[in-house]
Amino acid sequence: MTPPMITLEEHYLSNSADALKEFYSEQFKNIPQLAEKMSDVGPLRLGSMDENNISVQVVSHCPGAMPVSQCKSANDELAAAIEANPTRFAGFAVLPVSNPDASATELRRCIRELGFVGALIDNRSGDTYYDGPEYEKLWAEAQDLEVPIYLHPTWPTDKQKELLYTGAFAASAALSLGTSGWGWHSDVALHILRLFAAGTFDKFPRLKIIVGHMGEMLPFMLHRIIQLSPRWGKRNRTFKDVYDTNIWITTSGVWSVDPMATILRNTKIDRILYSVDYPFGRNDDGLQFIKELEESGLVTEEQLKRIAYQNTEELLGLRVDKTFS
Repeated sequence: MTPPMITLEEHYLSNSADALKEFYSEQFKNIPQLAEKMSDVGPLRLGSMDENNISVQVVSHCPGAMPVSQCKSANDELAAAIEANPTRFAGFAVLPVSNPDASATELRRCIRELGFVGALIDNRSGDTYYDGPEYEKLWAEAQDLEVPIYLHPTWPTDKQKELLYTGAFAASAALSLGTSGWGWHSDVALHILRLFAAGTFDKFPRLKIIVGHMGEMLPFMLHRIIQLSPRWGKRNRTFKDVYDTNIWITTSGVWSVDPMATILRNTKIDRILYSVDYPFGRNDDGLQFIKELEESGLVTEEQLKRIAYQNTEELLGLRVDKTFS
Protein backbone atom coordinates (compact mmCIF):
# COMPACT_ATOMS: atom_id res chain seq x y z
CA MET A 1 0.00 0.00 0.00
CA THR A 2 1.29 3.46 -0.89
CA PRO A 3 2.37 5.21 2.32
CA PRO A 4 1.51 8.77 3.36
CA MET A 5 4.12 11.29 2.27
CA ILE A 6 5.93 14.44 3.33
CA THR A 7 7.40 16.69 0.65
CA LEU A 8 10.04 19.35 1.28
CA GLU A 9 11.07 21.16 -1.88
CA GLU A 10 7.73 22.82 -2.52
CA HIS A 11 7.64 26.47 -3.50
CA TYR A 12 5.47 29.53 -3.42
CA LEU A 13 5.98 33.14 -4.57
CA SER A 14 5.20 35.82 -2.01
CA ASN A 15 3.33 39.04 -2.66
CA SER A 16 6.52 40.94 -1.86
CA ALA A 17 8.55 39.32 -4.65
CA ASP A 18 6.80 40.29 -7.90
CA ALA A 19 10.18 41.27 -9.39
CA LEU A 20 11.15 37.60 -9.48
CA LYS A 21 8.35 36.69 -11.88
CA GLU A 22 10.46 37.60 -14.93
CA PHE A 23 12.85 34.75 -14.06
CA TYR A 24 9.99 32.28 -14.45
CA SER A 25 8.76 33.45 -17.85
CA GLU A 26 9.81 30.23 -19.59
CA GLN A 27 8.13 28.06 -16.96
CA PHE A 28 4.96 30.16 -17.14
CA LYS A 29 4.78 29.38 -20.86
CA ASN A 30 5.17 25.64 -20.41
CA ILE A 31 3.59 24.68 -17.07
CA PRO A 32 -0.22 25.08 -16.88
CA GLN A 33 -1.55 27.25 -14.04
CA LEU A 34 1.97 27.79 -12.71
CA ALA A 35 1.48 31.43 -11.70
CA GLU A 36 -1.74 30.60 -9.85
CA LYS A 37 -0.16 27.63 -8.07
CA MET A 38 2.93 29.62 -7.07
CA SER A 39 0.87 32.30 -5.34
CA ASP A 40 -1.41 29.86 -3.51
CA VAL A 41 -0.68 28.39 -0.08
CA GLY A 42 -4.24 27.29 0.53
CA PRO A 43 -7.10 25.44 -1.18
CA LEU A 44 -5.45 24.80 -4.57
CA ARG A 45 -2.30 23.40 -2.98
CA LEU A 46 -4.19 21.40 -0.36
CA GLY A 47 -6.45 19.88 -3.00
CA SER A 48 -3.46 18.57 -4.95
CA MET A 49 -1.92 17.23 -1.74
CA ASP A 50 -5.12 15.39 -0.84
CA GLU A 51 -5.33 13.81 -4.29
CA ASN A 52 -1.73 12.57 -4.14
CA ASN A 53 -1.31 11.14 -0.63
CA ILE A 54 0.72 14.08 0.71
CA SER A 55 0.11 14.52 4.41
CA VAL A 56 2.51 17.43 5.03
CA GLN A 57 4.19 19.87 2.67
CA VAL A 58 7.23 21.87 3.78
CA VAL A 59 6.78 25.11 1.87
CA SER A 60 9.65 27.36 0.79
CA HIS A 61 10.02 30.46 -1.31
CA CYS A 62 10.81 30.26 -5.02
CA PRO A 63 14.52 30.76 -5.81
CA GLY A 64 15.76 34.26 -6.53
CA ALA A 65 17.75 36.92 -4.70
CA MET A 66 15.79 39.12 -2.29
CA PRO A 67 16.92 41.82 0.17
CA VAL A 68 16.49 41.49 3.93
CA SER A 69 13.15 43.31 4.07
CA GLN A 70 11.58 41.13 1.36
CA CYS A 71 12.85 37.94 2.99
CA LYS A 72 11.26 38.98 6.28
CA SER A 73 7.96 39.79 4.57
CA ALA A 74 7.98 36.51 2.66
CA ASN A 75 8.71 34.53 5.84
CA ASP A 76 5.97 36.31 7.76
CA GLU A 77 3.54 35.65 4.89
CA LEU A 78 4.42 31.96 4.91
CA ALA A 79 4.10 31.77 8.69
CA ALA A 80 0.54 33.09 8.42
CA ALA A 81 -0.32 30.43 5.82
CA ILE A 82 1.11 27.71 8.07
CA GLU A 83 -0.85 29.03 11.04
CA ALA A 84 -4.03 28.65 8.99
CA ASN A 85 -3.22 24.97 8.26
CA PRO A 86 -0.71 23.88 10.92
CA THR A 87 -1.17 20.13 10.45
CA ARG A 88 -0.62 20.28 6.68
CA PHE A 89 2.11 22.88 6.16
CA ALA A 90 5.54 23.55 7.63
CA GLY A 91 8.09 26.14 6.55
CA PHE A 92 11.64 26.59 5.31
CA ALA A 93 12.91 30.16 5.66
CA VAL A 94 14.16 32.23 2.75
CA LEU A 95 17.36 34.12 3.66
CA PRO A 96 19.09 37.23 2.24
CA VAL A 97 22.18 35.22 1.28
CA SER A 98 24.09 38.22 -0.08
CA ASN A 99 24.31 39.31 3.57
CA PRO A 100 25.66 36.41 5.68
CA ASP A 101 25.18 38.12 9.05
CA ALA A 102 21.58 39.08 8.25
CA SER A 103 20.98 35.53 6.99
CA ALA A 104 22.07 34.10 10.33
CA THR A 105 19.84 36.55 12.20
CA GLU A 106 16.81 35.82 10.02
CA LEU A 107 17.35 32.07 10.30
CA ARG A 108 17.26 32.31 14.09
CA ARG A 109 14.13 34.48 14.00
CA CYS A 110 12.34 32.05 11.69
CA ILE A 111 13.20 29.01 13.81
CA ARG A 112 12.72 30.56 17.25
CA GLU A 113 9.78 32.88 16.57
CA LEU A 114 7.98 31.51 13.51
CA GLY A 115 8.46 27.81 14.20
CA PHE A 116 10.07 26.97 10.84
CA VAL A 117 12.01 23.72 10.47
CA GLY A 118 15.03 24.93 8.46
CA ALA A 119 15.85 27.10 5.47
CA LEU A 120 15.94 26.71 1.70
CA ILE A 121 18.40 29.12 0.10
CA ASP A 122 19.84 29.95 -3.30
CA ASN A 123 22.95 27.93 -4.07
CA ARG A 124 24.96 31.11 -4.68
CA SER A 125 24.78 34.84 -4.15
CA GLY A 126 25.77 36.03 -7.60
CA ASP A 127 29.22 34.53 -8.20
CA THR A 128 29.77 33.92 -4.48
CA TYR A 129 29.55 30.45 -2.94
CA TYR A 130 29.34 30.00 0.82
CA ASP A 131 32.70 28.35 1.57
CA GLY A 132 34.36 31.62 2.66
CA PRO A 133 34.83 32.71 6.28
CA GLU A 134 32.12 35.35 5.97
CA TYR A 135 29.50 32.58 5.86
CA GLU A 136 30.70 30.76 8.97
CA LYS A 137 28.21 32.67 11.13
CA LEU A 138 25.35 31.24 9.04
CA TRP A 139 26.68 27.68 9.26
CA ALA A 140 27.29 28.09 12.99
CA GLU A 141 23.72 29.29 13.48
CA ALA A 142 22.28 26.36 11.54
CA GLN A 143 24.37 23.92 13.57
CA ASP A 144 23.41 25.57 16.86
CA LEU A 145 19.72 25.54 15.95
CA GLU A 146 20.02 21.92 14.74
CA VAL A 147 18.10 22.62 11.53
CA PRO A 148 19.02 21.75 7.93
CA ILE A 149 19.88 24.13 5.13
CA TYR A 150 18.52 23.10 1.75
CA LEU A 151 20.84 24.29 -1.04
CA HIS A 152 18.61 25.00 -4.01
CA PRO A 153 19.82 25.75 -7.55
CA THR A 154 19.73 29.30 -8.82
CA TRP A 155 20.24 30.96 -12.19
CA PRO A 156 23.69 31.27 -13.76
CA THR A 157 25.31 34.67 -13.65
CA ASP A 158 26.13 36.57 -16.83
CA LYS A 159 29.73 35.44 -16.47
CA GLN A 160 28.68 31.79 -16.24
CA LYS A 161 26.30 32.13 -19.17
CA GLU A 162 29.01 33.55 -21.40
CA LEU A 163 31.60 30.95 -20.44
CA LEU A 164 29.49 27.80 -20.16
CA TYR A 165 26.09 28.20 -21.75
CA THR A 166 26.58 30.25 -24.91
CA GLY A 167 27.29 28.34 -28.10
CA ALA A 168 26.16 27.26 -31.54
CA PHE A 169 22.70 26.30 -30.36
CA ALA A 170 19.29 27.85 -29.79
CA ALA A 171 18.64 30.34 -27.00
CA SER A 172 16.13 27.88 -25.53
CA ALA A 173 18.87 25.25 -25.30
CA ALA A 174 21.22 27.75 -23.63
CA LEU A 175 18.53 28.58 -21.07
CA SER A 176 17.90 24.93 -20.26
CA LEU A 177 21.58 23.95 -20.18
CA GLY A 178 22.26 26.68 -17.63
CA THR A 179 19.30 25.76 -15.45
CA SER A 180 17.12 22.68 -15.05
CA GLY A 181 18.58 20.79 -18.01
CA TRP A 182 22.04 20.50 -16.47
CA GLY A 183 23.76 23.53 -14.95
CA TRP A 184 21.61 23.87 -11.85
CA HIS A 185 22.48 20.38 -10.72
CA SER A 186 26.20 20.37 -11.40
CA ASP A 187 26.49 23.77 -9.70
CA VAL A 188 24.94 22.54 -6.44
CA ALA A 189 27.20 19.47 -6.49
CA LEU A 190 30.20 21.74 -6.98
CA HIS A 191 29.11 23.83 -4.00
CA ILE A 192 29.01 20.77 -1.73
CA LEU A 193 32.51 19.84 -2.89
CA ARG A 194 33.74 23.39 -2.27
CA LEU A 195 32.36 23.29 1.28
CA PHE A 196 34.15 20.01 1.88
CA ALA A 197 37.43 21.25 0.37
CA ALA A 198 37.27 24.42 2.47
CA GLY A 199 36.90 22.43 5.69
CA THR A 200 33.37 23.67 6.44
CA PHE A 201 32.26 20.24 7.62
CA ASP A 202 35.32 20.01 9.89
CA LYS A 203 34.45 23.34 11.50
CA PHE A 204 30.76 22.46 11.74
CA PRO A 205 30.60 18.67 12.09
CA ARG A 206 26.89 18.63 12.96
CA LEU A 207 25.85 20.74 9.96
CA LYS A 208 22.86 19.37 8.05
CA ILE A 209 22.65 20.02 4.30
CA ILE A 210 19.86 18.88 1.96
CA VAL A 211 20.23 18.75 -1.82
CA GLY A 212 17.47 17.88 -4.27
CA HIS A 213 16.99 16.24 -7.66
CA MET A 214 18.31 12.80 -6.70
CA GLY A 215 21.38 14.29 -5.03
CA GLU A 216 22.38 16.83 -7.71
CA MET A 217 24.72 14.32 -9.46
CA LEU A 218 26.73 13.54 -6.32
CA PRO A 219 25.63 9.89 -5.92
CA PHE A 220 26.66 9.12 -9.49
CA MET A 221 30.16 10.57 -9.05
CA LEU A 222 30.56 9.46 -5.45
CA HIS A 223 33.25 6.82 -5.98
CA ARG A 224 35.31 9.22 -8.12
CA ILE A 225 35.00 11.96 -5.48
CA ILE A 226 36.03 9.60 -2.71
CA GLN A 227 39.02 8.49 -4.78
CA LEU A 228 40.30 11.98 -5.63
CA SER A 229 39.27 14.18 -2.69
CA PRO A 230 42.25 13.22 -0.49
CA ARG A 231 44.29 15.44 -2.84
CA TRP A 232 42.27 18.50 -1.81
CA GLY A 233 43.93 18.99 1.57
CA LYS A 234 44.01 17.36 4.97
CA ARG A 235 40.53 16.90 6.42
CA ASN A 236 39.35 15.43 9.72
CA ARG A 237 36.92 13.17 7.88
CA THR A 238 36.68 11.65 4.42
CA PHE A 239 34.12 12.83 1.92
CA LYS A 240 32.26 9.53 2.32
CA ASP A 241 31.96 10.18 6.04
CA VAL A 242 30.61 13.68 5.35
CA TYR A 243 28.21 12.28 2.72
CA ASP A 244 26.93 9.69 5.19
CA THR A 245 26.70 12.12 8.11
CA ASN A 246 25.94 15.64 6.89
CA ILE A 247 24.10 15.26 3.56
CA TRP A 248 20.50 14.34 2.81
CA ILE A 249 19.15 14.02 -0.73
CA THR A 250 15.64 14.30 -2.13
CA THR A 251 13.85 12.89 -5.15
CA SER A 252 12.47 16.28 -6.21
CA GLY A 253 11.42 16.48 -9.84
CA VAL A 254 13.26 13.34 -11.06
CA TRP A 255 10.71 10.67 -11.84
CA SER A 256 12.80 7.68 -12.83
CA VAL A 257 13.53 4.57 -10.81
CA ASP A 258 16.88 4.19 -12.63
CA PRO A 259 18.86 6.77 -10.59
CA MET A 260 17.24 5.49 -7.41
CA ALA A 261 18.80 2.09 -8.08
CA THR A 262 22.26 3.69 -7.84
CA ILE A 263 21.36 5.79 -4.82
CA LEU A 264 20.12 2.77 -2.89
CA ARG A 265 23.49 1.10 -3.42
CA ASN A 266 25.69 3.94 -2.11
CA THR A 267 23.49 6.16 0.08
CA LYS A 268 22.18 5.32 3.53
CA ILE A 269 18.44 4.71 3.44
CA ASP A 270 17.82 7.25 6.21
CA ARG A 271 19.36 10.01 4.05
CA ILE A 272 16.85 9.67 1.18
CA LEU A 273 13.80 11.95 1.29
CA TYR A 274 10.75 12.11 -0.94
CA SER A 275 10.00 15.50 -2.53
CA VAL A 276 8.16 16.79 -5.59
CA ASP A 277 9.35 20.33 -6.48
CA TYR A 278 5.76 21.60 -6.64
CA PRO A 279 4.46 23.50 -8.54
CA PHE A 280 7.29 23.10 -11.09
CA GLY A 281 6.92 19.36 -10.58
CA ARG A 282 3.54 17.62 -10.48
CA ASN A 283 2.33 15.86 -7.36
CA ASP A 284 0.67 13.15 -9.45
CA ASP A 285 3.98 12.44 -11.22
CA GLY A 286 5.58 12.02 -7.82
CA LEU A 287 2.86 9.63 -6.67
CA GLN A 288 3.30 7.57 -9.83
CA PHE A 289 7.05 7.42 -9.15
CA ILE A 290 6.46 6.14 -5.62
CA LYS A 291 4.15 3.45 -6.98
CA GLU A 292 6.76 2.43 -9.57
CA LEU A 293 9.43 2.32 -6.88
CA GLU A 294 7.17 0.15 -4.75
CA GLU A 295 6.59 -2.22 -7.66
CA SER A 296 10.26 -2.31 -8.71
CA GLY A 297 11.38 -4.57 -5.88
CA LEU A 298 14.29 -2.21 -5.12
CA VAL A 299 12.94 -1.36 -1.68
CA THR A 300 11.13 -3.18 1.07
CA GLU A 301 7.88 -1.87 2.50
CA GLU A 302 9.77 -0.47 5.48
CA GLN A 303 12.36 1.23 3.27
CA LEU A 304 9.59 2.82 1.19
CA LYS A 305 8.03 4.24 4.34
CA ARG A 306 11.39 5.68 5.37
CA ILE A 307 11.76 7.46 2.02
CA ALA A 308 8.14 8.60 1.87
CA TYR A 309 7.89 10.20 5.30
CA GLN A 310 9.76 8.62 8.22
CA ASN A 311 13.20 10.05 7.39
CA THR A 312 11.72 13.53 7.11
CA GLU A 313 9.84 13.09 10.36
CA GLU A 314 13.15 12.34 12.07
CA LEU A 315 15.08 15.14 10.37
CA LEU A 316 12.51 17.92 10.77
CA GLY A 317 10.48 16.81 13.78
CA LEU A 318 7.25 16.54 11.76
CA ARG A 319 4.48 13.94 11.96
CA VAL A 320 2.27 12.64 9.17
CA ASP A 321 -1.45 12.17 9.39
CA LYS A 322 -1.81 8.39 9.06
CA THR A 323 -5.20 8.79 7.36
CA PHE A 324 -3.18 9.54 4.20
CA SER A 325 -2.56 5.89 3.37
